[in-house]
Amino acid sequence: MLRILHQIFRTGIVTEPFKPEVEARVTLVGEGLEKEVAERFKRSLTIRFVDAGSCNGCELELVAVNNPVYDSERFGIHFAASPRYADMLLVTGPVSRNMEIALKRTYDAMPAPKLVVALGDCAFNGGVFGESYASLGSVGNVVPVDAYIHGCPPSPEEILKGIMKAVTR
Repeated sequence: MLRILHQIFRTGIVTEPFKPEVEARVTLVGEGLEKEVAERFKRSLTIRFVDAGSCNGCELELVAVNNPVYDSERFGIHFAASPRYADMLLVTGPVSRNMEIALKRTYDAMPAPKLVVALGDCAFNGGVFGESYASLGSVGNVVPVDAYIHGCPPSPEEILKGIMKAVTR
């Protein structure tokens, strides 16, 4: 353990910093989001994430929102493992028939007021998967959606903007 800590201290920070203009945009969006969350929730915003049958492109960008570069925690955004503690449900992908009941149960388990955000083009209209014997298409066909974040996949900055759009409604 000490050997690993010594190596970490010796190596230092190895991530590349943002370009100043990108850092300014992300910080501007994040500070606006932080202000809205503090006003409306009087604390941090807790999000329960559900993958309803996507290709995992949106999940990779969502992980980037939570990594040390974008660091959504600094803006008061936290992810929860249980819908009982969540303020927002974030859904990716077209809803597969196998995930319909699980998505409805997750939505029903959330306390009111419930916010639902559909992340990505597949969650908006089914994307390349569409509606078929295996897919119900849009998340809006299963649960009511407050905001859509378009893109295939949307960038982490767009995800933060979309969360802000849902919170300010």
